[in-house]
Amino acid sequence: MQPVDFTTLKAACGELRANWLPARTEQVFQRDRYTIAIALRTMKKQDWLDISWHPQATRICIGEPPPRIPDTFTFSQQLIHQLGGLALVAIDFIAPWERVVDLKFAPRPGEEALYHLYVEVMGKYSNAILTDARNEIITAAHQVSQQQSSVRPIQTGQPYQPPPKLTGTIPSLGKSQARWQERVSLIPGGIKRQLLKSYSGLSAALLDTMLLTANIATDTSTDTLTSDDWDRLFACWQEWLQTLETGKFQPAGTENGYTVMGWGQVAPANNIQELLNQYYTDQLNQQLFSQLRHQLSQKLQNILGKLGSKAQTFKDRLQQSDQADEYRQKADLLMAHLQNWQPGMKEIILVDFETNEPIAITLQPDKNAVQNAQKLYKQYQKLKRARAAVEPLLWEVQTEIDYLEQVEAAISQIDQYQTAKDLQALEEIRDELIGQKYLEALEYSSRSSIDRASTNFHRYRTPSGFEVLIGRNNNQNDYLTFRVAGDYDLWFHAQEIPGSHVLLRLEPGKVPEEKDLQFTANLAAYFSRARQSDQVPVVYTRPNRVYKPKGTKPGLVVYKQETIIWGQPGIIRNS
Repeated sequence: MQPVDFTTLKAACGELRANWLPARTEQVFQRDRYTIAIALRTMKKQDWLDISWHPQATRICIGEPPPRIPDTFTFSQQLIHQLGGLALVAIDFIAPWERVVDLKFAPRPGEEALYHLYVEVMGKYSNAILTDARNEIITAAHQVSQQQSSVRPIQTGQPYQPPPKLTGTIPSLGKSQARWQERVSLIPGGIKRQLLKSYSGLSAALLDTMLLTANIATDTSTDTLTSDDWDRLFACWQEWLQTLETGKFQPAGTENGYTVMGWGQVAPANNIQELLNQYYTDQLNQQLFSQLRHQLSQKLQNILGKLGSKAQTFKDRLQQSDQADEYRQKADLLMAHLQNWQPGMKEIILVDFETNEPIAITLQPDKNAVQNAQKLYKQYQKLKRARAAVEPLLWEVQTEIDYLEQVEAAISQIDQYQTAKDLQALEEIRDELIGQKYLEALEYSSRSSIDRASTNFHRYRTPSGFEVLIGRNNNQNDYLTFRVAGDYDLWFHAQEIPGSHVLLRLEPGKVPEEKDLQFTANLAAYFSRARQSDQVPVVYTRPNRVYKPKGTKPGLVVYKQETIIWGQPGIIRNS
């Protein structure tokens, strides 16, 4: 993930300064353990300023409105207690080239600041610290005790001490190319590495785009650069410094991140706030998505493994109970041929009534024929009782396995992060499993709790233009089938295979053609566990013929009067 460097920070703060000063502080909401959102209102607009001290994604920019859920963090409560109703009157750097921003809050513009919110953009040491007018710390996002750092403790009631000053050389617009080149090439080495060692205020991402623009490979040694190379690179260097001075930045996305210089751009952005918010939201969502998907997949595998073992045990016991009739048959034979028994016999061979085949019956020599028969009858009764007890247990376990395999299929279909909707669909699965008591809520970090299924279904159009909706998890499946579906729609599902509920939307009087049915069946096959198969049996019926038995887990239904059509997932897979 590309970190915010001095150039980006200066560009973001310059844009905020131009568009959001002065602004009234109306609310503070803490999104997560690393990010607060401050509601700002000017004479013309209102929005949320995100301030994050995330170790990989520290930033300050205008973000999205926070979710409407309770804020349980004390840091945000302390901030709104002090800053509520005050005006944000200044956004300054505490010193040139330092990545520490001072947000000043006063009763009204033109008056002395009552509070300072220092945002320290320093990677894993990033922080947000609130002080009063005398620079005494009121609260901090991350407090640092004397034991953790004797050099710079950060604790309530102590005076705020800025981070240690930069020790490297500061870039200067007035320095000549000869002196600049001499400094960078004093010790031969890779040009990117030498620039980073020679000057403060640079970052790897900035140099990557600078060298790309100068048409120089990042690992090119300084002693192999031609005079033309040095000229092009110095021109970019000067352009960078002039941009810092004038504030005329060009925000854009690059192949591997973003730029505020316009170098290496592949997707221009409307403004720096939008660029930073989109980039870091996507990057953090990608991290959360990968982590959550791995956690859920591992948990499901463990649970399904245990349930599979339990089911096999029940099946083995049922297989044993299949021998019950054999015990009764032998007992009946023995009682019918008591005259053939002799004391001390360990085995007797009798002819079966129906097949006329000889059957060997093992006997206990210390018991007579009647007692041996009684023992066989007891074994028969025991096995019959076992079947009566085990069958409902096996059904219960198998139902649980069917449900979790349905969940597993839903997770497998959300295989990579593309938009925030993918993460939301995965979070709904997590919340569903928590609601079904398969997961402990405290084990899983959550940005928000989803009270009901979202409607971010997969959406397609058939060849004739009919809309197709596809559930992305069990809660969405239920919502789609029992809340969204209309009387004229058609409901599709892979036959006896875990997969999504698929709805072909039809208006009154509209009849789908064969190509529409086939297209929808292909989708139902693709969004099922059998998506790698060549052909998949798919059923379809009217939604009013789909039922949910009482007590059934999310996503599981029964249906009737269905029609079978063969879906071809490969057509969707290869399209």
